[in-house]
Amino acid sequence: MKDKIIDILKESGKPLTVFEIEGQLGDDSLSLEELLKVLHELEIETEIYHTNKDKYMLYQDSHLKKGIMHANKKGFGFVDIDDSDEDVFVREDNLNGALHGDLVVVEIISKKNVGRMEGRIVRVLKHEKDTYVGEVFYKDHMCYVQLDDSKMNLEVIIQKENTLNAVDGHKVVVQIIKRLSNSQAEGTIVKVIGHKNDPGVDILSIVYKYNIETEFPEAVREYVATMPNAVTEEDKKGRVDLTNLMIFTIDGDDTKDIDDAISLTKLTNGNYQLGVHIADVSYYVKEGSVLDEDAMERGTSVYLVDRVIPMLPHELSNGICSLNPSVERLAISCVMEVNDKGKVVDYRIFESVIKSKIQMTYKKVNSILEDNVIPEGYEPYVETLRLMEELSHVLRKMKEERGNLDFDVDEAKILVDENCHPTDIVVRERGTGEKLIEDFMIAANECVATHIYYMELPFIYRIHEYPKEEKIRSFLTFMGTLGYSFPGNLKDVRPKTIQKLLTYLRDKPEFPILSSLLLRNMQKAIYSPDNSGHYGLASSCYTHFTSPIRRYPDTTVHRLLRTYLFNHNLSRDHQSLARKTCLCGRTFF
Repeated sequence: MKDKIIDILKESGKPLTVFEIEGQLGDDSLSLEELLKVLHELEIETEIYHTNKDKYMLYQDSHLKKGIMHANKKGFGFVDIDDSDEDVFVREDNLNGALHGDLVVVEIISKKNVGRMEGRIVRVLKHEKDTYVGEVFYKDHMCYVQLDDSKMNLEVIIQKENTLNAVDGHKVVVQIIKRLSNSQAEGTIVKVIGHKNDPGVDILSIVYKYNIETEFPEAVREYVATMPNAVTEEDKKGRVDLTNLMIFTIDGDDTKDIDDAISLTKLTNGNYQLGVHIADVSYYVKEGSVLDEDAMERGTSVYLVDRVIPMLPHELSNGICSLNPSVERLAISCVMEVNDKGKVVDYRIFESVIKSKIQMTYKKVNSILEDNVIPEGYEPYVETLRLMEELSHVLRKMKEERGNLDFDVDEAKILVDENCHPTDIVVRERGTGEKLIEDFMIAANECVATHIYYMELPFIYRIHEYPKEEKIRSFLTFMGTLGYSFPGNLKDVRPKTIQKLLTYLRDKPEFPILSSLLLRNMQKAIYSPDNSGHYGLASSCYTHFTSPIRRYPDTTVHRLLRTYLFNHNLSRDHQSLARKTCLCGRTFF
């Protein structure tokens, strides 16, 4: 029905009344009341617009646009138009109560302002949220909340009965009741987080700002309480037993949710046999269960400066799903035969049981591979680690030859003391150990994605589309102001071309800034049921398979692998699952 209405409006090219739509539908079984309900649903879904003259139209047929409003702390804003690279400038007096992040309808009123469209917001379709975090202050015996987000140029007045006894300096969660003006609103305090000087309150403020759930619902806790804490004989039926292999994990010093393990041997033909063994989370997180629904709602684990808010309860994320050393764990293994050119010439994907021999850390692995210092307990693994380094170089060279992009942007790590006070900011290290794990995970992700792609079945791909040519040209113009002229031809923006541009800039003193700016001109990677390749990796087929403990799309990839490969259900009825998870992925990643 909704598709028919949209088609009617497309063909019309002009606004229609409900009676005109009813006449063109020609469906006697549909009452006027039912039709109005469907039209209202299409309004809420922002597919159509209901005009002040009581007519319905598509946004594309009008001077109206819909998009996300981005406020500036100076008072004005910009609306990013849906499915377009354009934005619309909105003056402060034309915001019509819209807040930063709101989905709005904007009317185009001119194309002045140096060629940029100018508009006024005529309707807020959906507020990004209804609660905000801020700091309480009192003035003339009246309570106010100054919102933390500088783009929310809004002072919130709190009546005495709505203060929850908050005092000066308290960080609070406030709900907006009504707008009084563009710069003022009335609200009610719904939670006092704590005083701004209390340890950890700054982190909690971020948690509440983004509405991150720190606790699991009672139903989830009850469900998890019934789950096993060890692998049973029944669990192992039909799985390949790999418990005798030299399999181990490499992670950060403080990692507790371990979802990937690796193994490597050299074959008699000179090829490498690389095993990537991933925690079989989907075996425990059953589709449609309260645990599954909660995990999908969260979408991902959240890593903050001093804590992790997991996607799954600790009983799973640190327990039965985590590939802890010296205990049996269920996994999905991707074992690949890789030649000396980095090409996967054979592979198997199967359910397995593993037992990690040791939980290694990046620091200690790097001390072996970079400094030739062998920590205690690592002696039996040195030869395998050096072989892994060798394969990592092979895989990295192969990726570079096909055009893999390395922007080499430093990532900061904030160190805090026991009271959550920052003590230092350091560059997050990316040594040999980190790189070899990255190379092995990419190889497994590509292998899994390619296998399902050629089966032509519904799946979830991690895609990264080509950059817009005009954005690259804009970057080159900026680069030219610094006196740099790239000799390459950017009409063809294949990964190889951008790789050459990065190489050209690498020895320039402004490289850290230029590299970061160029990265911002790339498209964002998203999840999609349609494969269009991963530009940044120069990969024709890619997915996320290797982190199911902390990313919901990976869990769904595992679920689809079990359906297709292990249960041999090749029905195409899984399209909705793939698409639903991709929407989750677009939201959180």
